[in-house]
Amino acid sequence: MIEHIGISTPQGRFDALAAGPDDGRPVLLLHGFPEASTEWEHQLATLSAAGCRAVAPDQRGYSPGVRPERPEDYSIEEVAGDALAIADELGWSRFDLVGHDWGGSVAWHVAAENPDRLRTLTVVSTPHPGAYARAVRTDEDQQLRSSYIPNLQNVRTAEKQLLANNASSLKALFEGVVPHGHVREYVERLSEPGALVAALNWYRGIKFSGHTDKVKVPTLYVWGTEDAAFGSTAALSTGEWVEGPYRFEMFEDISHWLPEQADEGLSRLLLEHLSAHA
Repeated sequence: MIEHIGISTPQGRFDALAAGPDDGRPVLLLHGFPEASTEWEHQLATLSAAGCRAVAPDQRGYSPGVRPERPEDYSIEEVAGDALAIADELGWSRFDLVGHDWGGSVAWHVAAENPDRLRTLTVVSTPHPGAYARAVRTDEDQQLRSSYIPNLQNVRTAEKQLLANNASSLKALFEGVVPHGHVREYVERLSEPGALVAALNWYRGIKFSGHTDKVKVPTLYVWGTEDAAFGSTAALSTGEWVEGPYRFEMFEDISHWLPEQADEGLSRLLLEHLSAHA
């Protein structure tokens, strides 16, 4: 049974999905753009069946109760602080952290800055920010893959373009591989007043964000070979930014939307990772 819960923090009230016994092993799952906690439904069910207490919040800007207007309020330091505040409110002194897309960026930063808080780290799709930054500087393929970012940062046109023609551009991002019900929910959420501006502020907050150091906690990194946003250069070099136990898994012919497109495979790897570092 997946529950809808609210988590009140000093930053505001986060909406979240939760599953599993209250005293189960705590696992926090962070979604990316332009999705929501719903992307983790399969993993929540799997973790719950394994006896874990899994919580997936709608992150800053996606939860109406935590929707600041300034881009600088979406720096990596601010959004990483949200993850820790949520864990604090849940009473979790140590927990397992899972992140996808922007949630992956948050997860890397939390792990680098607060290794004492994490039992394990799992990141899906998103390479370590250091590996990504180097690939953007040196790899023509990654430069091409990242060329969409300035368009999303454009405050004059991005929102209008994504929501025009019944949000056809927003729907097209999911490449036809995300369940239709999920896509419909994401579009409905981001069509609410102020919601898409807040979601895009994650991109506009990049210039206010600092550096992410190497990670020392046990790490699982999962990447799909058909990911349109992150190429092989950054993915294959991510291990250079992990000083603790590291496992890299590659899904052939799977796109950026790996938690939904390869839900069973990802859930299996996640359980293996947790079991290996009990």
